[in-house]
Amino acid sequence: MSSDSNAVQEHELGEQHLAGAMALSRAANWNQNQSDWRMMLRLGRGFGLSAVDGTLVASIVLLPYADKFAWMSMVLVSPAHRRLGYASRMLRLALDYLRSRGLAAVLDATPAGHAVYVQEGLHDTWGFQRYALGASPPASDWQDLSGLSLRHIAEGDWPQILSLDLPAFGASREPLLRALAARLPAAALIARRGETVCGYLLGRDGREARQLGPLVAQDLATAHALLAHALARVPAPLYADIPDRHAGLRSWALLQGFAVQRPFTRMVHGMAQAPGDNASAMLVAGPELG
Repeated sequence: MSSDSNAVQEHELGEQHLAGAMALSRAANWNQNQSDWRMMLRLGRGFGLSAVDGTLVASIVLLPYADKFAWMSMVLVSPAHRRLGYASRMLRLALDYLRSRGLAAVLDATPAGHAVYVQEGLHDTWGFQRYALGASPPASDWQDLSGLSLRHIAEGDWPQILSLDLPAFGASREPLLRALAARLPAAALIARRGETVCGYLLGRDGREARQLGPLVAQDLATAHALLAHALARVPAPLYADIPDRHAGLRSWALLQGFAVQRPFTRMVHGMAQAPGDNASAMLVAGPELG
């Protein structure tokens, strides 16, 4: 795309950059594995900066959702190239790209990156926290008493899952949800009352831990049931990203042995508020996915 006097070159990310992308993730102690990077680049578009020797030194990934907005994620700079303005450069490149296509931007910021995003015109909406479980809790005789039936997702469930997810997230994300269902089948669960799907849970493998989410549910009892079912079947270590507004779910997670790891802030550019309704979004899919 272009080069400059700092001897770095802008380019799109592709399969040939996976090793460099993984090196950036590891250097930041983030949880993405190669399956994550492949999935994001298949569903979206990535950009990078590489040094003259071909080393990837910075990245950003855009995941478009319908014709409404795109998730900006994987804003990473190698430790040896920080404080050179590369993160801001990646953000400006991405925002220009989205603006040319009429798309707003959404991003989940760590505390370390927040100030950079503010400088580029993003503003805060709401927050969530990552909860980490280091060891699986003892097996229990937990039973659901709320009239729910739980089982693994089947092909015929997708229309109701997508109908439930659309208002929660704010746009269709069917390709992402289907990809996640294949990534961690033990966590691909639905909850029903009668013939109505009232919640679903997905997850994925990661470099450091398995990630639970997204979880969309009509009420807290459904969220508890889905997570309890998953905890009995998906071994730790586990991550779960819980919006701040769901105090009941956060308290429940602490009782299961989860501990708060880090906060995130959902930020937007080109819209007043974050899309979707996080009243029913009990777990987000992760800061890189939304």
